[in-house]
Amino acid sequence: MTTDKPCVLFLCTHNSARSQMAEALLRHQAGTRYRACSAGTDPTDVHPMTKRVLEEIGVDTAPLRAKGLKEMLGRAQVRTAIIVCAQAAESCPRLFPFAREVLQWPFDDPSRVEGSEELQLAAFRRTRDEISDRLRTWLAGR
Repeated sequence: MTTDKPCVLFLCTHNSARSQMAEALLRHQAGTRYRACSAGTDPTDVHPMTKRVLEEIGVDTAPLRAKGLKEMLGRAQVRTAIIVCAQAAESCPRLFPFAREVLQWPFDDPSRVEGSEELQLAAFRRTRDEISDRLRTWLAGR
């Protein structure tokens, strides 16, 4: 896993929603500058609504798949690790020196929202937009 682009790794518990959104959005917004990756401390599957809300705004979801943190540790030189949920921050192993920089960006978990499909989609869209905005701000400062 070597590349000239700095690797940014997004971490979450299940690697099903927030970290997948962040990976896809960074690839979409700055894929020529950064290599976007994601992983989970206890990975499951990519949530279908994650893909749906990304595709709504023209983001490619084909590369997305749930991955465990062990798949990344020691195999990629990570410039920045961004933890996107509080639970992963609590259970995550010590990331330094694996990652030069570790940031905490906790977002609400849209997959925990119960109710109608529209209510759930609204939560996924809100999280997608919050992550996108945060990435744009972060990228502008780099």
